[in-house]
Amino acid sequence: MVQKYQSPVRVYKHPFELIMAAYERRFPTCPLIPMFVDSDTVNEFKSEDGAIHVIERRCKLDIDAPRLLKKIAGVDYVYFVQKNSLNSRERTLHIEAHNETFSNRVIITEHCCYTVHPENEDWTCFEQSASLDIKSFFGFESTVEKIAMKQYTSNIKKGKEIIEYYLRQLEEEGITFVPRWTPPSIAPSSETSSLCKKQAASLALVVPDAAQAEGLGSEALSSPSGPPEPVAGTPDDKLDADYIKRYLGDLTPLQESCLIRLRQWLQETHKGKIPKDEHILRFLRARDFNIDKAREIMCQSLTWRKQHQVDYILETWSPPQVLQDYYAGGWHHHDKDGRPLYVLRLGQMDTKGLVRALGEEALLRYVLSINEEGLRRCEENTKVFGRPISSWTCLVDLEGLNMRHLWRPGVKALLRIIEVVEANYPETLGRLLILRAPRVFPVLWTLVSPFIDDNTRRKFLIYAGNDYQGPGGLLDYIDKEIIPDFLSGECMCEVPEGGLVPKSLYRTAEELENEDLRLWTETIYQSASVFKGAPHEILIQIVDASSVITWDFDVCKGDIVFNIYHSKRSPQPPKKDSLGAHSITSPGGNNVQLIDRVWQLGRDYSMVESPLICKEGESVQGSHVTRWPGFYILQWRFHSMPACAATNLPRVDDVLASLQVSSHKCKVMYYTEVIGSEDFRGSMTSLESSHSGFSQLSAATTSSSQSQSSSMISR
Repeated sequence: MVQKYQSPVRVYKHPFELIMAAYERRFPTCPLIPMFVDSDTVNEFKSEDGAIHVIERRCKLDIDAPRLLKKIAGVDYVYFVQKNSLNSRERTLHIEAHNETFSNRVIITEHCCYTVHPENEDWTCFEQSASLDIKSFFGFESTVEKIAMKQYTSNIKKGKEIIEYYLRQLEEEGITFVPRWTPPSIAPSSETSSLCKKQAASLALVVPDAAQAEGLGSEALSSPSGPPEPVAGTPDDKLDADYIKRYLGDLTPLQESCLIRLRQWLQETHKGKIPKDEHILRFLRARDFNIDKAREIMCQSLTWRKQHQVDYILETWSPPQVLQDYYAGGWHHHDKDGRPLYVLRLGQMDTKGLVRALGEEALLRYVLSINEEGLRRCEENTKVFGRPISSWTCLVDLEGLNMRHLWRPGVKALLRIIEVVEANYPETLGRLLILRAPRVFPVLWTLVSPFIDDNTRRKFLIYAGNDYQGPGGLLDYIDKEIIPDFLSGECMCEVPEGGLVPKSLYRTAEELENEDLRLWTETIYQSASVFKGAPHEILIQIVDASSVITWDFDVCKGDIVFNIYHSKRSPQPPKKDSLGAHSITSPGGNNVQLIDRVWQLGRDYSMVESPLICKEGESVQGSHVTRWPGFYILQWRFHSMPACAATNLPRVDDVLASLQVSSHKCKVMYYTEVIGSEDFRGSMTSLESSHSGFSQLSAATTSSSQSQSSSMISR
């Protein structure tokens, strides 16, 4: 398996030329990097004006590996070839490195880049990417991969120390300024000229290549550092290293790489709806930084959030009065680590009464609103305390818990809530303090614990009776001043006391079922199945030319092709008996075909957008400016279907085949809207996609894409 690494952007608060002067001092060897034994210049090129300087070196490395492995491999040293290209005019240095030793068995490539900070020309940016692909290595592939990744990680960490060391060395020598390159025709002043001569030797070697000379860790040799102040964003939507530390916490280089790579993938496939970095990191942590697994559960969660409009729940949904009066929970200050503190008096809550009065879905929606509020409070506390706070603490008081709380429908509702929260809010619970657990608690714990993730269970602290008042108890986690009064503290807690819900508020099973159905069908999105041989199509009638058709859809399953057609006449939906005795119009109840099989493309209707292939998990938004009135057909069809088949109604054989082969089924969730051109944001020649970013999960990372000519499809 190919191992990849992508660094965040490192920022030096020093000019590019000074960083280069520090960097070139690491050659031909660097005492700070014991593994970097030596380097020889193989090729060198300088342009006539001195602006371009390219050096290719052969670097000798002493890899820290077991002697037995070195003996089996038959080598004591590993050689890398490194090419450094310095452009003094553009103020850039590009470093490319690859292994020479075992190149037929192991492929290591690395690219580093020093550039001027886009917002401050006196600062320097650095970033790097690398890949490791072990084809074969005498049966020791796994061992070699572990050694390589371990050394790479340690070398990356050295990068800042090395640059800072040589910057200090330059300062001690009185060198705090290195002049920029100027064309030979411009004669520098005598004062500047003398300084240029003094630094000539330094600038000649400024084309460091030892950064990657260590082969496995060019950041150790080429990574700039210098504690820049936290910046909320960096050029090209890349993450700044100090921003990561300030707002996301201490991450290993490989964890940083996972975050950046997953974020880049989301930018490519989910334009306009990128979750905040904190939220992406939660999914990565929940899957131990396995990118593929984290991407899968995150895509499912993003689709779920969109379908049920969870992002807007705090603004659009108000809890019923019954919840406000009888739900014994609420936010209460913060714990000693700065995490928001949520207090739940579960033992005082009438779970049966709440379920009978509100239904399972209303309770679930309320818990979701609590989680959304928790995300918001974590952001606020991060700013207040000046350090990353990505989770909250929950204090659960079980005094009063009895068998009445184990009412089966109530436990069922609790398990459903746990399942939804675990899937969509991973790593948001920092600590769970369970106080005054009664004898009946083990029964409840036996029922719910199998549904709780192992990582989450490890955050549970359970106290029976008054044990929470002793050593290792509540005072270890919460300041004395904010311990609630009902726990013998001094702070008045405004959390409702709960109590029994009056039976007069109970609702019938039919009323609750209707209410539950209404809550979770309140969505602007529709779902449809797309089968092989049976596309899904929707019709949009346009009266005024130059209107704008907008769309927003997610590919939930399979790969599809998205098309837009125009027709002057309205297509007639097929009748239920159009296929004779079979009475089959589509293989799914939420699948509609409108284009008649006798219609011919180019005669009866025309294509107005180029076909767009969309992969599973992608989110697509776009718009089309209509040129003519008439009927527009938006079509989603199975990806592998031949293009000509898109113009015909599905044959019975196609339909029956698609029913038998489940892999020939795709699912899309979509929303379309027609907007008058005067109401659409952007000019008519360069429209921007309607912005549909997450209200809670997206921030500075959210961006919209430009359209091409009169239409736009962004993914």
